[in-house]
Amino acid sequence: MAYDDGLAERIRERLGGDPAVTERRMFGGVAFLYEGNMAVGVTGDDLMVRVGPEGTDTALGRPGTRVFDMTGRPMRGWVVVDGTAVAEDDTLDSWLAEGRTFAASLPPK
Repeated sequence: MAYDDGLAERIRERLGGDPAVTERRMFGGVAFLYEGNMAVGVTGDDLMVRVGPEGTDTALGRPGTRVFDMTGRPMRGWVVVDGTAVAEDDTLDSWLAEGRTFAASLPPK
């Protein structure tokens, strides 16, 4: 599956200056990891965000979100945000901050 390189580039512009952030191809898309823990990614035209189990319900209440489910088994702690819902930079920045904050709460890998 191809992924939206434009969205990935917008993420690179925002996170690329942080030496704790690395990029890795996975899930047929691209993932951005903070100290080895996945924070956000791009799959297809959408943004994947790691919000943690406690943040899932709140995140799903935001516009354009759905449960992350690639295998028929929903993954609690992750949400998918429709690419059109992150067209505005402020909205994208908010989601990136949320994913990075959760990833930073985990022990480095």
